[in-house]
Amino acid sequence: MRKAVTFVFMCVFGLIMIYPLIWLFSASFKSNEEIFGSLSLWPKEFLWNGYQNGWKGSGQYSFGLFFMNTFKLVLPTVFFTVVSSTLVGYGFARFQFPLKRLFFALMISTLMLPNAVVMIPRYILYKNLDWLNSYLPFIVPAALATNAFFVFMLVQFFRGLPRELDESAKMDGCNSFMILVRILLPLAKPALFSAGIFEFIWTWNDFFNSLIYITSVKKFTVSLALRMALDNSASIAWNQVLAMSVVAIIPCILVFFFSQKYFVEGIATTGIKG
Repeated sequence: MRKAVTFVFMCVFGLIMIYPLIWLFSASFKSNEEIFGSLSLWPKEFLWNGYQNGWKGSGQYSFGLFFMNTFKLVLPTVFFTVVSSTLVGYGFARFQFPLKRLFFALMISTLMLPNAVVMIPRYILYKNLDWLNSYLPFIVPAALATNAFFVFMLVQFFRGLPRELDESAKMDGCNSFMILVRILLPLAKPALFSAGIFEFIWTWNDFFNSLIYITSVKKFTVSLALRMALDNSASIAWNQVLAMSVVAIIPCILVFFFSQKYFVEGIATTGIKG
């Protein structure tokens, strides 16, 4: 009985959580009148042109260009974030150097800073470097391990791995870099995939920073393009906007479901199994 109640509760809770996505998908086939005038999920009349017309975008740029721009921004940012955070986390976890505690405390303290505090100085810096209206304000900081959250997460992971692994590798002739590549990284898949998933979703959905640093429509990301679709039309075809919203969330869903094996797998258990 307890298992049955738990199963029913989880099913109901899951339907409540997924209901907005179901409504979003069904509303992409409805007219404006039905979207605002009916609570039914099933459309009375299917409008199949929402995806086709929505993909055309507005003006001379289609959503195909906006998706390519988003991938050009997101993929390098995710790659450099994972690589740089891994190197810095490995250094803090495995090496001793002067002022290590001070540098680690300074890194952690950046987590306490609200984004509004650093927004203006960061904008002035990027303006002086002539990086505005480009993707460099996202890619270059990612390559320099500026996200303390991922660095701290990987530091904690590396600290949980026994140092005997390093000593055994040294006896086999491995240097510090080879220890990281051949011994620790295969065990770090859950942490690396978690960092990659978080960074992918956060960067893909980022609207505020993209709005600040990107000014040319030709370089707009999907989030900016969706907002632009609401500004350029006197009469908004909401089924087109919702259709492009459905398409926009597909990459995030695919990334999560293809990587969830490593995302939910226990880090300590993986280290033992490896």
